[in-house]
Amino acid sequence: MAAFTELVFSGVQPTGNLHLGNYLGAVKRFVEMQAREAQCLYCVVDMHAITVWQDPEALRGQIREVTAAFLAAGIDPKRSIVFNQSQVPQHAELAWVFNCVARLGWLNRMTQFKEKAGKDRENASIGLYDYPVLMAADILAYRATHVPVGEDQKQHLELTRDIAQKFNTDFSKSIAAHGHGDAFFPITEPLIGGPAARVMSLRDGSKKMSKSDPSDNARINLTDEADTIAQKIRRAKTDSEPLPSEIAGLKERPEADNLVGIYAALAGITREAVLRDFGGAQFSTFKPALADLAVTNLAPIAGEMRRLTADPGHIDAVLADGAGRAETIAAQTLDAVKDIVGFVRRSPNLQAVR
Repeated sequence: MAAFTELVFSGVQPTGNLHLGNYLGAVKRFVEMQAREAQCLYCVVDMHAITVWQDPEALRGQIREVTAAFLAAGIDPKRSIVFNQSQVPQHAELAWVFNCVARLGWLNRMTQFKEKAGKDRENASIGLYDYPVLMAADILAYRATHVPVGEDQKQHLELTRDIAQKFNTDFSKSIAAHGHGDAFFPITEPLIGGPAARVMSLRDGSKKMSKSDPSDNARINLTDEADTIAQKIRRAKTDSEPLPSEIAGLKERPEADNLVGIYAALAGITREAVLRDFGGAQFSTFKPALADLAVTNLAPIAGEMRRLTADPGHIDAVLADGAGRAETIAAQTLDAVKDIVGFVRRSPNLQAVR
């Protein structure tokens, strides 16, 4: 297999109400990944957002809010590439090529479509059904070698890998003839999350923290004030037992396990280390410590997000700059794909027909 330069790609949907789960599962990891030698691209995937209807004005605000969260959390738009998907047309164009590579049976196995569409699948948009192919195009437009993924996206990354492998196989002769060796696309590897990659509801430890939860106390929003953050943690559902001293003691205790995981992720330590410090303690001791840690980590981000969203022109400039840099990479990929597939491309040297 050909050698590929390490490149990390990840995307976040602009669906509003970013919360602690989004921060720990994605944005915090993005900041940490800037320390890698690899080029990092962080994309606001607005084309994915419209697989279900979005209010246009709200969508514009949500795109800017996600970008503000990236910047407020510490992503450097000069060191990394920050952009929104719809400004780089190669994503959609490559998705069509991949629609002709992917197989219907592969998409029929995607469980997330079944969950999102529910019983009324006949009325779901084609985009909702097909968006894993667009996700593959998002990743492979940059020939990304690594993608940070949560549990709910592992199946989609497998589809990306299948599409890359089939493209490489179907067009192997053309790939070699155009000087790309034995493979044009990498088989992208997942970057698995840390101790709180999956953050659960503060009201029900069996459910994932969600912006759609009817109770605002079930989540910590990235825009919450310090007092609100502390109050939500104090009110978080727990049981009556003290914290255990060993990880095994968290089994069958989802709320306790969730709070320990949140503490570990915010502090950058393991669950085991948390239990070494708090094993045997009551929640009346642990919750204030967790609240202080959460406020220390999140309140500055919330303040910076409010400052940034008050200046949409600055955010738009960051996105435009990032889109230009991203398109430079994606255009090279798509030009090569067109040559490999056999399309006739427009040459800038051709004279106009007279």
